[in-house]
Amino acid sequence: MNKQLEYGKLLYGGDYNPEQWLDRPDILEKDIIYMKEAHINVVSVGIFSWAVLEPREGEFQLEWLAKIIDNLYKNGIYTILATPSGARPKWLADKYPEVLRVDETGHRNFFGFRHNHCYTSPVYRKKVSKINEQLSNRLGEHPGVIMWHISNEYGGECYCPLCQEEFRSWLRKKYRTIEELNARWCTTFWSHTYQSFEQIEAPSHRGEPLMHALNLDWHRFVTDRTIDFAKAEIAAIHANGNTKPVTTNLMYNYNGMNYSKWKDILDVISWDNYPTWHKGPEAVTAMDGGMEHDKMRSIKKKPFLLMESCPSATSWQSISKLKKPGMLYAASMQAIAHGSDSVQYFQIRQSRGAAEKFHGAVIDHYGGDDSRVFQEVMEIGKDLEQIKEVQGSTTISEAAIVYDTENRWAMEDADGPRNKNLYYRECVQKSYIGLKRMGLNVDVIGMESDLSSYKLVIAPMNYMYRDGYEARVKEFVADGGTYMTTYWSGVVDECDRCFLGGTPFGLMDVLGLRSKEIDGLYDGEYNTICPVPNNTAGLKESYRVEHLCELIDVSTAEILMTYGSDFYQGTPALTCNSYKNGKAYFVAADAEQDLYLHLLQELVKKAKISNAASEPLPEGIEISIRQSEAYRYIFVENFNQQAVEVDLSAYQGTILVGTYEENTIKENGCIVFKQKR
Repeated sequence: MNKQLEYGKLLYGGDYNPEQWLDRPDILEKDIIYMKEAHINVVSVGIFSWAVLEPREGEFQLEWLAKIIDNLYKNGIYTILATPSGARPKWLADKYPEVLRVDETGHRNFFGFRHNHCYTSPVYRKKVSKINEQLSNRLGEHPGVIMWHISNEYGGECYCPLCQEEFRSWLRKKYRTIEELNARWCTTFWSHTYQSFEQIEAPSHRGEPLMHALNLDWHRFVTDRTIDFAKAEIAAIHANGNTKPVTTNLMYNYNGMNYSKWKDILDVISWDNYPTWHKGPEAVTAMDGGMEHDKMRSIKKKPFLLMESCPSATSWQSISKLKKPGMLYAASMQAIAHGSDSVQYFQIRQSRGAAEKFHGAVIDHYGGDDSRVFQEVMEIGKDLEQIKEVQGSTTISEAAIVYDTENRWAMEDADGPRNKNLYYRECVQKSYIGLKRMGLNVDVIGMESDLSSYKLVIAPMNYMYRDGYEARVKEFVADGGTYMTTYWSGVVDECDRCFLGGTPFGLMDVLGLRSKEIDGLYDGEYNTICPVPNNTAGLKESYRVEHLCELIDVSTAEILMTYGSDFYQGTPALTCNSYKNGKAYFVAADAEQDLYLHLLQELVKKAKISNAASEPLPEGIEISIRQSEAYRYIFVENFNQQAVEVDLSAYQGTILVGTYEENTIKENGCIVFKQKR
């Protein structure tokens, strides 16, 4: 696998559903004209077309799709060809009800919705493979088809007997013996010991929802089962020798699967981004979306694709808020800045009926090219052509943040120390914002990732240690790396069994401390942490902390800050320990954002990270750097609703797009500098 998409320009386009307009050739003709006018060079087709491609079992009608792809190609527009497994036709569900999912109560679903199908069902796999083979044989080698889009937003789970048996087989393979499973799962608690794998059932609120290791392994199984289904889809496409790159669209902040496991089966990572702009400060929304871009890019550490975004207002969010002028431009350029080789929209033409008829589109129901949205889409297309040389350039990060999905599963299921609002993502974001305010590229990685290429690794709330993580951290620090972790770290193993003998497990010598207790604070309750005079981090202010405060016993670590009140007043709250050639920091409480701004400024300097700003950038200003063999491309964006003065003298070069006059970047503005390396 790992084939690269070689295209020579940034992809610009989106989801196109011509099957909705086969009775209107005038509209299909006009669509082509509008796409060319908007500088659109690629569309994704066939995503939900199964009922038109195979209206009756075994009766395949692909000619209409072939004509669409032909016409697009003749007009300089390429196709990302999708497999239609995201939504099955009615005849399939009626004839083979086993393809429909069973919920956790044991009831089989009715026909409808998307991904309402069993990934284990032999019938469903056979039917999906058949339609995929037909598409591959008929259209896969078409010169207009540049890659495959497998299904759409894979997700969900099935509790049918077939999936239950596959789960048991998965457990047998992992644990070998039922005795080993019982030991790892701690089943003697509540008298849950199993005598055989056949006795095990998936977690359910009608059965067992509180055995944490069972819940964890079910999540892992769902990830593996979904990937296995995707592998079968890909195998059907490749059966005739087709070798074009493969992707599928992942989702924002999705907790249903461990996306890092998709690394080895997808050639290109892509995802769908739908921020709630204008709900709060744009700088906050931009950091949230930027972190997700970086998480997707970090899966393969290669350019990714923005597969879907909305050119206007969505139809499914709680409030359908329009993007204000300039916001679509800023959001689109942010994707490119963070490593995307595309900007794509859902959808090209607005559907006339059904669920997403009011979802924003490049061409709306009015159908003209003089709408505000169309004009903005056209402007973006022009500028993407101006920076087409950025395509294929990479993002080099010397700093990484560990944000691990399996850790999140375990922590949110752990029953303590807060059963509501652990604020894991928020804790991660504080470090992310601190690094981005220093103008840095940031990788967002999982616990299985190699750490050796980084100078600074930050691991907030690493409750679970898995896959030899603690050993890699020890080696990283010993070799001269700077490591920072926080409260509620190194508490359990991969089966959610508590470590014995002290925590953070395996890293007490690296951190120079041991955790003793952790205090969950009520909502509205807070403490402070105060700097120790003349501390080596140069910290001079006190900071508010809330939610969780860990009490630690220091051995070799230097105390930088202490708690300001409560019975643990004066005890360590922030420490630094020297371990062989590196440094390890520990933040013992959930501190406010300003601590991370000030502390990380010092850590970045001490770690000697390249391209760091000398002082934190103004809020809402974001800098990202991509590079080719010969050049660096510096993206500077302003997510404020007013112009901001900022010194960019360290980054300047030839300006490819944007304006920078009197040291000012305009509201929602983007400047792309090109420098020789």
